[in-house]
Amino acid sequence: MRRIDLNCDMGELPEMLADGTQEALLHFVTSANVASGGHAGDAAMMRATIEQALRHGVAVGAHPGYEDRENFGRLELALAPEAIRDSVYRQVAELAEVAEKCGAQVAHVKAHGALYNQAARDREVARAVAEGVQRWRRDVVMVGLAGSVMLEEFRAAGFHVAAEAFADRRYEKDGSLRARKFRDALLDKPEAAAAQAVRIAEGSGVLTREDEVVPVDAQTICIHGDTPGAASIAEAVRKRLEESGIKVIGLGMSDRK
Repeated sequence: MRRIDLNCDMGELPEMLADGTQEALLHFVTSANVASGGHAGDAAMMRATIEQALRHGVAVGAHPGYEDRENFGRLELALAPEAIRDSVYRQVAELAEVAEKCGAQVAHVKAHGALYNQAARDREVARAVAEGVQRWRRDVVMVGLAGSVMLEEFRAAGFHVAAEAFADRRYEKDGSLRARKFRDALLDKPEAAAAQAVRIAEGSGVLTREDEVVPVDAQTICIHGDTPGAASIAEAVRKRLEESGIKVIGLGMSDRK
């Protein structure tokens, strides 16, 4: 049986915790990337998110980003590798400390926003991210954009990796994500995201802006928690994957969900 992880960025928006949206998402995803205090999140939000993930049997991961809350970590910064390394370490270590108090283990690390996008094309940035995580631990899965140099750098640093593709995003022909500044960057209809998820899991590919399909090889699929209607998208994606005979299972987890 084909297998795929379904991940979601969480612990970023207090209103999603308060109104039940985050809990709704956890019914359908298998890995939670928990904001680790850089672009969003604090100790209380981390704890609440991790406790929810534990209740739903969802794998917990760290989600470090640029420490730029004003721009939600989505503005590219020209930081020295040492600054990136130290920031990533601080964030991952903080999330891990909260997780330990909750009785959870951090299974994976996925960079956020602009840090993720820069690491996908810039080896020096990717190496700095890997070094920040190395300073904390090596026995975690590093998540990165499928086909990108960040996966090569993560492997070179000795990590297990999971290549990622996005159910709710369009791509460029070169396999990079279409920038959010374009109106068609998001696939915000549940049916469209679900169809893309099945294509990813089956290895056929992802949609470009011209509705062409470019190939992708991925082990985990992301749904953005802040996409409008994210819970409906996650439900549709999970349903279509399972109807297509694909096992949905968290990173580093056994068959228990």
